[in-house]
Amino acid sequence: MKSKSRKVAIVGSGMVGSSCAYSMVNQAICDEIMMIDRTYDRAMAQALDLSHCMDFTGTRTKVYAGTYKDCAAMDVIIITAGANPKHGQTRLDVLDAAAVITEDIVSNIMAGGFDGIFVIAANPVDIVTYMVWKNSGLPRHRVIGTGTSIDSSRLKTLLSDVFSIDPRSVNGYALGEHGESQFVAWSHVTIGGKPILQIIEQHRERFSHLDLDDIARKTKDAGWEIFTRKGSTHFGIGSALAYITRSILNDEHKIIAVSAILDGEYGQSDVCSGVPAIIGRDGIKELLELNLNAEEVGKFSASCDIIRAGIHSLHLEERA
Repeated sequence: MKSKSRKVAIVGSGMVGSSCAYSMVNQAICDEIMMIDRTYDRAMAQALDLSHCMDFTGTRTKVYAGTYKDCAAMDVIIITAGANPKHGQTRLDVLDAAAVITEDIVSNIMAGGFDGIFVIAANPVDIVTYMVWKNSGLPRHRVIGTGTSIDSSRLKTLLSDVFSIDPRSVNGYALGEHGESQFVAWSHVTIGGKPILQIIEQHRERFSHLDLDDIARKTKDAGWEIFTRKGSTHFGIGSALAYITRSILNDEHKIIAVSAILDGEYGQSDVCSGVPAIIGRDGIKELLELNLNAEEVGKFSASCDIIRAGIHSLHLEERA
């Protein structure tokens, strides 16, 4: 019987990359995980540590260290390596350093003949995802950033506390930049299928204390709240990476808010931003265009303008 192994490479063996690998190992998402790092010994150490989990998991995943020249055989390559912001900086403040790192990674990977799907978590993720798309030459549906997937999850967790329900019973999205200009599309947030704005209207006394602007702010700032306390965020984003990769390899058609290259959707072109998308075996199968209200359209446009300005600052045409 012939079988095709599902192979994933993770570039960056730090907290995010190792958390992603650990999540995939425990969920048996793929058959092989190759760890890559600028320090080979670090990648090897992480691979060895992860391989020692196998006696305690339901399915064996082969984990090993590799190099860029081994990437041609991979189905999915996850990029977590990047520049970390310092205290007081935003994700956009590390753009120049991230650009240098991304160019080096992608050029080395593509030189080896890679022809699969990129999934990117390195910040600023919307701009880095755009760079990977431009530098790789791959079609836009095969370059996916984690985008506002983690922000949307944080939103659901916050609302689950307010309404005392399971987060998975909440449906809704943070859209736009994975950063300061993101916003919550409240017109499309539902609980058990019922619009949250309608719930609040029908139960004014019960939810009179609820401040949606404050929840949106907490959603946006959640990552920084974690970062300032322990210096990194990795479990949530690692799980988001695993979730996206699982939807690709299993052709699950999950709808996830990811960084996607826009080509006319939402009235935006030549920019990468967080929007809901159907994720399957070929990457992004379709982008969902939500019917945003006028205020949300304005916020989305403003967020895309900020991302676009960051992209233009890199002068990618001159770098090519």
